[in-house]
Amino acid sequence: MKKSWMLVLAVIALFIFSAMGSYNNLVKLNESVSGKWSQIDVQLQRRADLIPNLVATVQGYAAQEKEILNNIADARSRLIGAQGVADKAAANEELSSTLSRLLVVVENYPNLKSDANFRQLQDELAGTENRIAVARKDYNDSVQVYNAKIKTFPNTLWAGMLGFSTHDYFQVDPSSRAVPQVNF
Repeated sequence: MKKSWMLVLAVIALFIFSAMGSYNNLVKLNESVSGKWSQIDVQLQRRADLIPNLVATVQGYAAQEKEILNNIADARSRLIGAQGVADKAAANEELSSTLSRLLVVVENYPNLKSDANFRQLQDELAGTENRIAVARKDYNDSVQVYNAKIKTFPNTLWAGMLGFSTHDYFQVDPSSRAVPQVNF
């Protein structure tokens, strides 16, 4: 009788320690995903903050390109107001596409390309784009580890009971992979 109680207590202890270990690990991974997402958010905000300066510099040279400049302002506003991973990703892709069109327009203004302010802003924007790409990769890697963890046994048992669910990846919209068409 004493052995059976010991066995039951051992099984219960194993169950409790397994649950605690899984919970702590899932919390750690979930926080990692949240931290990586905040890095993407920081870089997207940095880019959004650079854009008004870039637009102001271009406006001085390319006043007739108002439509593109207005599209950039609209896309920037949508990015700043976007909520959640999917909305931010869509707004980011729209802004990237619009910025690509602006850079094509810049090719028609040699004086603008040689302007020191424009070159500095363009370099900062390129650096920010690289930071966004790295932050997006880090976030997606973190999401992959987290999602795999909550989908594997025995964590899948604990994840459901403890309220952990999968996170969305920061994905590129397939339509944004097309080269923008600019006609003059």
